[in-house]
Amino acid sequence: MKILMVSKACLVGAYQRKLEEIARYDDVELTVIVPPAWLDPAGPVELERSHTQGYRLLVDPIRFNGQYHTYHFSKLKQRLAEIQPDIVHIDEEPYNLATWLALRQARQVGAKTLFFTWQNLEKQYPPPFRYLEKEVLAGVDFAIMGNQEAVCVWRNKGYAGPHRVIPQFGVDPELFYPLPRDEGRGFLIGAANRRLLPEKGVDVLLRAVAGLPGIWRLHIAGDGPSRPSLMQMARDLGIADRVFFDGVISSADMPTYLQQLDVLVLSSRTMPNWKEQFGRVLIEAMACETAVIGANSGEIPHVIGDAGLVFEEEDIDGLRAHLMALMENRDLRDRLGRHGRTRVLQHYTQQQIAAQTVAAYRDILAQ
Repeated sequence: MKILMVSKACLVGAYQRKLEEIARYDDVELTVIVPPAWLDPAGPVELERSHTQGYRLLVDPIRFNGQYHTYHFSKLKQRLAEIQPDIVHIDEEPYNLATWLALRQARQVGAKTLFFTWQNLEKQYPPPFRYLEKEVLAGVDFAIMGNQEAVCVWRNKGYAGPHRVIPQFGVDPELFYPLPRDEGRGFLIGAANRRLLPEKGVDVLLRAVAGLPGIWRLHIAGDGPSRPSLMQMARDLGIADRVFFDGVISSADMPTYLQQLDVLVLSSRTMPNWKEQFGRVLIEAMACETAVIGANSGEIPHVIGDAGLVFEEEDIDGLRAHLMALMENRDLRDRLGRHGRTRVLQHYTQQQIAAQTVAAYRDILAQ
């Protein structure tokens, strides 16, 4: 089966490992189209060529680069005519112009279609996007949902077709793996977000660690609008000498960053327009056998399962109690670390995500 995937996300080299795993299947001939770069508000994302074996990677221009709702691939119609795919995998939300155009153009060459979605809040979009969404939901052949709550969202919005719940990307356990930890350096807590924003709840973590006894350090990765206020909060709480703001950690450096931690905390809070859609850093930490603690926001509890600790959103005392339990009980954090890696190997590797994605392709052609 010929698969054509269009994806701005696959600019990231680490994510391309999934593409290699998809291409390993004998019945798959995979072509992937990416833009040369994506002008993200958090900073431009340039194309990395890290995992490009076994499939064809095409770099095509896009219009309205950086405009999430209106960007689209300007040469896609030509590519479809050349490739004549059986399935067009539109790695994009159903309310965006790129998805609507790709669906229309794929129909013209007789290809089946699917979209990917993370959307776990039911949002109403203004014209023309609500009309684009309605047409996509009525005309697409399949949907891949990145989390459990997305299924309810899109059923409520009218999607009646088949679907599978599959995260967009997994992790590479050969890159994210455990290393021995230096027990003499004290208890090392980490929070790793690309953007420091109110919804990531790092302020909750700061208040929780402020009441911890003993020898500990907190490392906070990421940058963004909340960084100055978080730094001021650390000073006000009297813990600035034990809190380190490390800036944005690249995908290449993230394994080393997570391997040193005793615990990784994702203390997200639900906002009116946002809820944690997955929490990729959780599975990266779990693959490193780093114990994880997460807030009960969105998909976080489903990702962690029984391989970590979960607390109610905004519950500073609950988070502090979990941190105390892990700080005082090395056996507990080691056990959770091992369970975390086992859970990743069973559900969240790039190989596992690829296998589930190929199964979805076969479902489409069997309809």
